[in-house]
Amino acid sequence: MPGPKQERAQKTREEILRAAAEVFDERGYHGAGMREIMKRAGVTLGAVYFHFPNKEALAQAVMHEQPATIVPSLRSEGLQRLVDITLVWSHKLQSDPLLRAGVRLTSEQTGYGFDDVTPYRQWAQIMEECLVDGLAAGDVRTDTDVPALAEFLVAACTGIQAYSLLASGREDLPERARTMWRLIMPAIATPHAAAGIDVSEAREAAVNGLTAGSGR
Repeated sequence: MPGPKQERAQKTREEILRAAAEVFDERGYHGAGMREIMKRAGVTLGAVYFHFPNKEALAQAVMHEQPATIVPSLRSEGLQRLVDITLVWSHKLQSDPLLRAGVRLTSEQTGYGFDDVTPYRQWAQIMEECLVDGLAAGDVRTDTDVPALAEFLVAACTGIQAYSLLASGREDLPERARTMWRLIMPAIATPHAAAGIDVSEAREAAVNGLTAGSGR
Protein backbone atom coordinates (compact mmCIF):
# COMPACT_ATOMS: atom_id res chain seq x y z
CA MET A 1 0.00 0.00 0.00
CA PRO A 2 1.43 3.43 -0.92
CA GLY A 3 1.99 5.79 2.01
CA PRO A 4 0.62 9.34 2.32
CA LYS A 5 3.83 10.83 0.90
CA GLN A 6 3.65 8.60 -2.19
CA GLU A 7 -0.02 9.41 -2.65
CA ARG A 8 0.70 13.16 -2.49
CA ALA A 9 3.55 12.77 -4.97
CA GLN A 10 1.29 10.86 -7.36
CA LYS A 11 -1.46 13.47 -7.00
CA THR A 12 1.06 16.26 -7.68
CA ARG A 13 2.32 14.42 -10.77
CA GLU A 14 -1.24 14.02 -12.07
CA GLU A 15 -1.97 17.72 -11.47
CA ILE A 16 1.18 18.69 -13.39
CA LEU A 17 0.28 16.36 -16.26
CA ARG A 18 -3.24 17.75 -16.47
CA ALA A 19 -1.99 21.36 -16.38
CA ALA A 20 0.69 20.60 -18.97
CA ALA A 21 -1.91 18.98 -21.22
CA GLU A 22 -4.09 22.08 -21.06
CA VAL A 23 -1.16 24.34 -21.99
CA PHE A 24 0.16 22.04 -24.73
CA ASP A 25 -3.35 21.71 -26.15
CA GLU A 26 -3.78 25.48 -26.23
CA ARG A 27 -0.29 26.56 -27.32
CA GLY A 28 1.52 23.55 -28.78
CA TYR A 29 4.95 22.37 -27.69
CA HIS A 30 6.96 25.47 -28.59
CA GLY A 31 4.38 27.88 -27.17
CA ALA A 32 4.17 26.11 -23.79
CA GLY A 33 6.38 27.27 -20.92
CA MET A 34 7.29 25.41 -17.76
CA ARG A 35 6.41 28.42 -15.60
CA GLU A 36 2.96 28.67 -17.12
CA ILE A 37 2.46 24.95 -16.51
CA MET A 38 3.65 25.43 -12.91
CA LYS A 39 1.12 28.21 -12.32
CA ARG A 40 -1.69 26.25 -13.97
CA ALA A 41 -0.93 23.24 -11.75
CA GLY A 42 -0.65 25.37 -8.60
CA VAL A 43 2.73 23.90 -7.64
CA THR A 44 6.30 25.15 -7.38
CA LEU A 45 8.74 25.03 -10.27
CA GLY A 46 10.84 22.68 -8.16
CA ALA A 47 7.92 20.26 -7.96
CA VAL A 48 7.58 20.29 -11.74
CA TYR A 49 11.26 19.55 -12.26
CA PHE A 50 11.21 16.89 -9.53
CA HIS A 51 8.75 14.87 -11.59
CA PHE A 52 9.87 15.93 -15.08
CA PRO A 53 13.48 17.01 -15.77
CA ASN A 54 12.58 19.12 -18.81
CA LYS A 55 9.75 20.09 -21.15
CA GLU A 56 10.53 17.23 -23.53
CA ALA A 57 10.08 14.67 -20.74
CA LEU A 58 6.81 16.31 -19.73
CA ALA A 59 5.54 16.32 -23.31
CA GLN A 60 6.42 12.65 -23.74
CA ALA A 61 4.64 11.78 -20.49
CA VAL A 62 1.50 13.50 -21.82
CA MET A 63 1.84 11.62 -25.10
CA HIS A 64 2.16 8.28 -23.31
CA GLU A 65 -0.90 8.94 -21.15
CA GLN A 66 -3.41 8.65 -24.02
CA PRO A 67 -4.60 5.06 -23.41
CA ALA A 68 -5.14 5.73 -19.70
CA THR A 69 -7.80 8.32 -20.59
CA ILE A 70 -9.91 5.64 -22.31
CA VAL A 71 -9.07 1.98 -21.79
CA PRO A 72 -9.61 1.54 -18.01
CA SER A 73 -13.23 2.70 -18.20
CA LEU A 74 -14.37 0.05 -20.71
CA ARG A 75 -15.88 -3.28 -19.71
CA SER A 76 -16.47 -4.81 -23.16
CA GLU A 77 -14.15 -7.41 -24.66
CA GLY A 78 -12.64 -8.48 -27.97
CA LEU A 79 -13.82 -6.87 -31.18
CA GLN A 80 -16.55 -4.85 -29.45
CA ARG A 81 -13.95 -3.48 -27.05
CA LEU A 82 -11.82 -2.38 -29.98
CA VAL A 83 -14.79 -0.57 -31.51
CA ASP A 84 -15.65 0.98 -28.15
CA ILE A 85 -12.10 2.30 -27.71
CA THR A 86 -12.43 4.26 -30.94
CA LEU A 87 -15.95 5.46 -30.09
CA VAL A 88 -14.76 6.85 -26.75
CA TRP A 89 -11.55 8.20 -28.31
CA SER A 90 -13.44 10.07 -31.05
CA HIS A 91 -15.79 11.63 -28.50
CA LYS A 92 -13.18 12.55 -25.86
CA LEU A 93 -10.92 14.16 -28.44
CA GLN A 94 -13.53 16.90 -28.59
CA SER A 95 -13.16 17.83 -24.92
CA ASP A 96 -10.45 16.01 -22.91
CA PRO A 97 -7.28 18.17 -22.75
CA LEU A 98 -5.05 15.25 -21.77
CA LEU A 99 -6.08 13.16 -24.77
CA ARG A 100 -6.16 16.16 -27.12
CA ALA A 101 -2.68 17.28 -26.08
CA GLY A 102 -1.33 13.74 -26.35
CA VAL A 103 -2.63 13.43 -29.90
CA ARG A 104 -1.39 16.89 -30.87
CA LEU A 105 2.09 16.33 -29.47
CA THR A 106 2.36 12.89 -31.05
CA SER A 107 1.35 14.10 -34.50
CA GLU A 108 3.43 17.31 -34.43
CA GLN A 109 6.55 16.00 -32.71
CA THR A 110 8.80 15.91 -35.78
CA GLY A 111 9.03 19.68 -35.42
CA TYR A 112 10.07 19.47 -31.75
CA GLY A 113 13.47 17.85 -32.22
CA PHE A 114 12.51 14.41 -30.90
CA ASP A 115 10.81 11.38 -32.40
CA ASP A 116 8.85 9.06 -30.11
CA VAL A 117 6.86 6.31 -31.80
CA THR A 118 5.82 4.85 -28.44
CA PRO A 119 2.25 6.29 -28.43
CA TYR A 120 1.48 4.65 -31.78
CA ARG A 121 2.96 1.37 -30.60
CA GLN A 122 0.94 1.55 -27.37
CA TRP A 123 -2.28 1.85 -29.33
CA ALA A 124 -1.24 -0.89 -31.77
CA GLN A 125 -0.54 -3.26 -28.86
CA ILE A 126 -3.90 -2.51 -27.24
CA MET A 127 -5.72 -3.02 -30.53
CA GLU A 128 -3.82 -6.22 -31.23
CA GLU A 129 -4.84 -7.60 -27.83
CA CYS A 130 -8.49 -6.85 -28.60
CA LEU A 131 -8.20 -8.57 -31.97
CA VAL A 132 -6.54 -11.64 -30.44
CA ASP A 133 -9.41 -11.88 -27.94
CA GLY A 134 -11.87 -11.45 -30.80
CA LEU A 135 -10.13 -14.22 -32.72
CA ALA A 136 -10.42 -16.55 -29.73
CA ALA A 137 -14.11 -15.69 -29.37
CA GLY A 138 -14.76 -16.47 -33.04
CA ASP A 139 -15.58 -12.85 -33.90
CA VAL A 140 -12.48 -12.12 -36.01
CA ARG A 141 -11.85 -14.01 -39.25
CA THR A 142 -9.12 -16.65 -38.93
CA ASP A 143 -7.31 -15.40 -42.03
CA THR A 144 -6.78 -11.96 -40.46
CA ASP A 145 -3.19 -10.71 -40.11
CA VAL A 146 -3.74 -9.37 -36.60
CA PRO A 147 -0.51 -7.33 -36.12
CA ALA A 148 -0.88 -5.74 -39.55
CA LEU A 149 -4.55 -4.92 -38.95
CA ALA A 150 -3.76 -3.36 -35.56
CA GLU A 151 -1.14 -1.07 -37.12
CA PHE A 152 -3.49 -0.23 -39.99
CA LEU A 153 -6.22 0.79 -37.54
CA VAL A 154 -3.83 3.08 -35.67
CA ALA A 155 -2.87 4.70 -38.95
CA ALA A 156 -6.52 4.97 -40.01
CA CYS A 157 -7.53 6.62 -36.73
CA THR A 158 -4.57 9.00 -36.98
CA GLY A 159 -5.71 9.96 -40.46
CA ILE A 160 -9.40 10.45 -39.75
CA GLN A 161 -8.72 12.63 -36.72
CA ALA A 162 -6.33 14.83 -38.72
CA TYR A 163 -8.88 15.15 -41.53
CA SER A 164 -11.69 15.83 -39.05
CA LEU A 165 -9.63 18.47 -37.23
CA LEU A 166 -9.24 20.46 -40.44
CA ALA A 167 -12.73 19.80 -41.77
CA SER A 168 -14.81 20.43 -38.66
CA GLY A 169 -12.63 21.01 -35.60
CA ARG A 170 -13.25 17.31 -34.83
CA GLU A 171 -17.00 17.88 -34.60
CA ASP A 172 -17.62 15.10 -37.11
CA LEU A 173 -14.95 12.71 -35.76
CA PRO A 174 -17.40 10.31 -34.04
CA GLU A 175 -19.33 9.99 -37.30
CA ARG A 176 -16.10 9.34 -39.19
CA ALA A 177 -15.12 6.64 -36.67
CA ARG A 178 -18.48 4.91 -37.09
CA THR A 179 -18.15 5.10 -40.88
CA MET A 180 -14.67 3.57 -40.68
CA TRP A 181 -16.08 0.58 -38.83
CA ARG A 182 -19.03 0.14 -41.17
CA LEU A 183 -16.53 -0.08 -44.05
CA ILE A 184 -13.96 -2.29 -42.31
CA MET A 185 -16.14 -4.63 -40.27
CA PRO A 186 -17.34 -6.91 -43.12
CA ALA A 187 -13.71 -7.59 -44.09
CA ILE A 188 -12.44 -8.54 -40.63
CA ALA A 189 -15.38 -10.02 -38.71
CA THR A 190 -17.03 -13.41 -39.09
CA PRO A 191 -20.56 -13.14 -40.53
CA HIS A 192 -22.17 -13.75 -37.15
CA ALA A 193 -20.01 -11.15 -35.41
CA ALA A 194 -20.42 -8.60 -38.18
CA ALA A 195 -24.14 -8.62 -37.51
CA GLY A 196 -23.70 -8.37 -33.74
CA ILE A 197 -20.87 -5.88 -33.19
CA ASP A 198 -22.47 -2.52 -32.43
CA VAL A 199 -20.95 0.49 -34.20
CA SER A 200 -24.05 2.66 -33.94
CA GLU A 201 -24.53 6.19 -32.70
CA ALA A 202 -26.50 4.74 -29.76
CA ARG A 203 -23.49 2.59 -28.82
CA GLU A 204 -21.24 5.66 -28.98
CA ALA A 205 -23.59 7.48 -26.63
CA ALA A 206 -23.73 4.52 -24.25
CA VAL A 207 -19.98 3.96 -23.90
CA ASN A 208 -19.47 7.67 -23.42
CA GLY A 209 -22.01 7.75 -20.61
CA LEU A 210 -24.40 9.97 -22.54
CA THR A 211 -27.29 7.51 -22.15
CA ALA A 212 -28.07 4.61 -19.83
CA GLY A 213 -26.26 1.33 -20.44
CA SER A 214 -22.73 0.38 -21.42
CA GLY A 215 -20.94 -2.99 -21.59
CA ARG A 216 -21.74 -5.64 -24.17
